[in-house]
Amino acid sequence: MPDTIKALCVYCGSNTGSRDEYAQAARDLGRLLATSGIGLVYGGAGRGLMGVIADEVLAAGGTVQGVIPKALLAKEIAHPRLDALHVVHSMHERKSMMAELSDGFVALPGGLGTLEEIVEMLTWAQLGIHTKPCGLLNVGGYYDGLLAYFDHAVAELFVKPAHREMLLVDADAGRLLAKFREYVAPHAGKWLE
Repeated sequence: MPDTIKALCVYCGSNTGSRDEYAQAARDLGRLLATSGIGLVYGGAGRGLMGVIADEVLAAGGTVQGVIPKALLAKEIAHPRLDALHVVHSMHERKSMMAELSDGFVALPGGLGTLEEIVEMLTWAQLGIHTKPCGLLNVGGYYDGLLAYFDHAVAELFVKPAHREMLLVDADAGRLLAKFREYVAPHAGKWLE
């Protein structure tokens, strides 16, 4: 983990969801990133929670980099005002570039893509491919079911407790960011031990 978090990758929905608190959490996190001097790296869309957080970071004077596959440019409606929009050829290239540009990974509420992306980064941390923090902004208990599943996987001996602890969770963006700053990955790459 770098001494300073310069850019944070945020995964979130291309829809805003059913509750206003999801968009509010995206705005709160976006404002916090901008006022903390932390750039946003995200999927490049201008709609849903993706658009909400990008708009908030930009409005608060922060920097935003989007990474979007060419095939999704029209479908996701790329954000028109980003500091940088990287257009790549595939989802694999997108995830790889987002990982390279970021010092940590946070999931706001979202759907299957959000879940797949944060779990992949957590898996990479478990394998020692990176030592960057991974976390969930558990807005209104959105991720309670997922956390129960992870606890079940630990109980059934499919996930080691140390690897479960690598996933940082909080309902408050400020507290989650504080956990990121304190994060150390002592168990990374020890998945076979």
